[in-house]
Amino acid sequence: MNRESRPSTSTHAIVAGVVTAVVGFTSSFAVVLTGLDAVGASADEAASALFVLSVTMGVGTIAFSWRLRRPVTMAWSTPGAALLAGAVAPEGGYATAVGAFVVAGVLYALTGLFTPLARLVRAIPLALANAMLAGVLLGLCVQPFRALVDEPAAVAPVLLTWLLLLRVARRWAVPGAFAAAVVVIVVTGSLAAVDSADIAPRLTWTAPGFDLATMLAIGLPLYLVTMTSQNIPGAAVLASFGYDAPMRPALFYAGGATVATAGLGGYSINLAAISAALAAGPEAHPDPARRWVAGVSAGTTYLAFGPLAAAVAAVTVAAPTGLVAAVAGVALIGTFASAATSALGDPGHRDAAAITFVVAASGVVAFGVGAAFWSLLAGGLYLLVMRRPVQA
Repeated sequence: MNRESRPSTSTHAIVAGVVTAVVGFTSSFAVVLTGLDAVGASADEAASALFVLSVTMGVGTIAFSWRLRRPVTMAWSTPGAALLAGAVAPEGGYATAVGAFVVAGVLYALTGLFTPLARLVRAIPLALANAMLAGVLLGLCVQPFRALVDEPAAVAPVLLTWLLLLRVARRWAVPGAFAAAVVVIVVTGSLAAVDSADIAPRLTWTAPGFDLATMLAIGLPLYLVTMTSQNIPGAAVLASFGYDAPMRPALFYAGGATVATAGLGGYSINLAAISAALAAGPEAHPDPARRWVAGVSAGTTYLAFGPLAAAVAAVTVAAPTGLVAAVAGVALIGTFASAATSALGDPGHRDAAAITFVVAASGVVAFGVGAAFWSLLAGGLYLLVMRRPVQA
C-alpha cells in the first residue's frame, strides 16, 4: 500500500467502526429496553442499563482490538434481551432478575476458565438452542403487526420505512425504522412529555436478589442463548476473516463485567456476532492487519453512546403505544429467521427442535420457571427417550 492511499483507507476503517457501533446500537436498543421492562426494570434502571452496557462494550472493544491488533468487537446480547422480553416478570421483582444476570456472568467467566464447561455447552445440540431462541422470538416478532392494527397511523410509517430499506440498503433497515419512529414521536407531540431532567446521564444501582426459580428461568437460559447465539458465532465470524477469536479472555471479561455491573443493569455482554463482520470484513480495510482500527473506532463510538442512554430511554417511554414494540419486533425478524432455519434445518434434531420451539413459544410457566427452561428440558427429554436403545 502506498503512502498516498494509507490516510484514505485508515479513514475508511474509522468510518466502518462508527457504522458498526451505530448499526449495533440503533438496531437493537429497543429490544434491550423491552427486555428490561419485562423483568421489572423502571425507566431509570433501563437507562442505567443502556449507559453501563455501552461503556463496557466500548471498553472491551477498544482493549481487545488495540492490544491484539484484531477487529474484536463486543456487544450486548440481543438474543438475551429477547429472552428477557419473553420471560415472565419474576415474583421477587427486578432485584431477582439482577441476581440472574450475576449468575449468567459467573457462568461466562467459568466457561472461559474451565475447558470442560465450554465442552459441555458445545455438547448441547445447536438445533435445540436455536429452537428455544426462535420460540421466544415468535411472540416478539408478531408485535409490530398487532400494533399496526391498533395504532396504524403511528406504526405504518415505521414498517414502510423498514420494508423499503430492506430493498435498497438492508444494513440500515432497522436504524431507519428507528429514525421513522423518532419522526412519529416528534409529529405526535410525544416529546412534550419528556422532562429535561430525564435525559441527564445517570446510573441506578439495584442490589441483586437470588431466587432459584429466577435463576432457572432467566439466568441459565440467558447464559445458554448468549453462548450459542453470540459468543460461538462471534468467534466463527472472526475466523471466517482469518482472525483467531480471544475466546477465553473475552469470556472472562464479559463475565467479570456482567457480574460487576449487573446491579446497574448490565445484563450481558459478549463477542459481537451479527455486527462483527462490519469491522472485520474487507469493507473496513483492504489490509486485514489494519482492520483493528475499525474495532477501536467502534469501541470509541459505543463509549460516546453511553451519556445518551437516558435521553434514548426517555424518548422511548414517551413514544405512542406499540411504537417501541414495533421497532423491537422488526429488529428481531432476521434473528428469528436465522434461528428457525438452523433449528429445523437439521433432520437429525428436527422433531426435538420442533418440540423445543413449541414449548418456548407457548409461554408456559410452571413452579415459577418460564418456558425457555422447560423448552430445553422438553427437547432434551425427547432426544434422551428416542435415542436410548429399546430393550428386547
